[in-house]
Amino acid sequence: MFKPLILSIGMRYTRAKRRTQFISFITLTSILGIALGVTALIAVLSVMNGFEAELRERILGMTSHTTITGRNETLLQWQQLEKQIINRPNVEGSAPFVSGQVMINADRRVSGIALRGVFPEYEPKVSEVANKMKIGQLSDLSQGSFGIILGQELANYLAVIKGDKVTIISPQINSTPAGILPRLKRFTVIGTFQVGMYEYDRNMAIIHIKDAAKLFRLGDAVSGLRLKLDDLFNAPRISQSLATELNYQYRVSDWTKAHSNFFRAIKTEKKVMFIILLLIVAVAAFNIVSTLVMVVTDKRGDIAILKTQGFSNLSVMGVFIVLGGIIGIVGTALGTFGGVLLALNIETIVPAIEGFFGVQFMAPDVYYISDVPSKLVWVDVYYIAGCAFFLSLLATLYPAWQASRINPAEVLRYE
Repeated sequence: MFKPLILSIGMRYTRAKRRTQFISFITLTSILGIALGVTALIAVLSVMNGFEAELRERILGMTSHTTITGRNETLLQWQQLEKQIINRPNVEGSAPFVSGQVMINADRRVSGIALRGVFPEYEPKVSEVANKMKIGQLSDLSQGSFGIILGQELANYLAVIKGDKVTIISPQINSTPAGILPRLKRFTVIGTFQVGMYEYDRNMAIIHIKDAAKLFRLGDAVSGLRLKLDDLFNAPRISQSLATELNYQYRVSDWTKAHSNFFRAIKTEKKVMFIILLLIVAVAAFNIVSTLVMVVTDKRGDIAILKTQGFSNLSVMGVFIVLGGIIGIVGTALGTFGGVLLALNIETIVPAIEGFFGVQFMAPDVYYISDVPSKLVWVDVYYIAGCAFFLSLLATLYPAWQASRINPAEVLRYE
């Protein structure tokens, strides 16, 4: 079907003659349409990959890869458990924590938050909060001083600064002669952090783990252990292995379960965007149909002569499949080159456009991610290029089949 003569004729039909310049113009627009569609698809998916990676990094800046807790949300003798798992080849660091839901009050403003107790010397092993401090240092936390570090958005809401007092209201109660009263404790604001995720910056505060254990009446127990792994994408497998090794005496969860809905939504959005943008490529690819139909009409005499010379129907189909394939290959190659080039330089191009027109696409006071991130995934590039070329070949089948059905006798009768 694709003998040298067939390839030669198919390639020859791509070159314009004076009377077929309009057909060549339609061919050029088909190539450019495929190229633009492929470029847009690669660039958009790269930006979405960049956003996903950026958000994952920010979430994991506060959320551990794997968390081990007791069955009753407390963990006794955590030091022994840490010694048991810290030498595993996949575990890079661990840190105990105490967590609970509380109310925080400053002046007349009240908010429900997640309160986390940590060891300042352990926490950098499993999170990036020490590197996300806006005011103060994580090491400023000390046992018994009852200092507290607030998320930046939470501090803004409470209208407090370093040195101000806030009141923590625990859900646990005190029985007194005056009746049942909630537990209250005054803390001093010693710093703020900002990780770039509203969920944490607005709804989290950090204190020393000993102060947290005292507040929640845990004694020497902790809520659990947070682990950092060498490969976050292997967290589900490693967590399952840990649960088996520990005889399922503890609850072992990983970051994919804690934020499964969030990342599932991102993946769904990527699939939908891929389908929508692929339709643009499909429209451009199926312009090949109109191009080849006009070529078939223009070359009816040539096809009839070829058939009289012994060309089979399959060979005639091969000529026009080659012609459409060349259009698809050129368009896909140009689009892939343009898409890769744009994806690799989008973090430079977007600021340049913003500076030239004096606009800002993502204002930092509205969006936490004020830059447009991009992450080129070569598997996506191969998949997009393959789909574009497949659609191009698919568009050639009907015109090629119509060409193969031409009856030489009917055509040559009027030549």
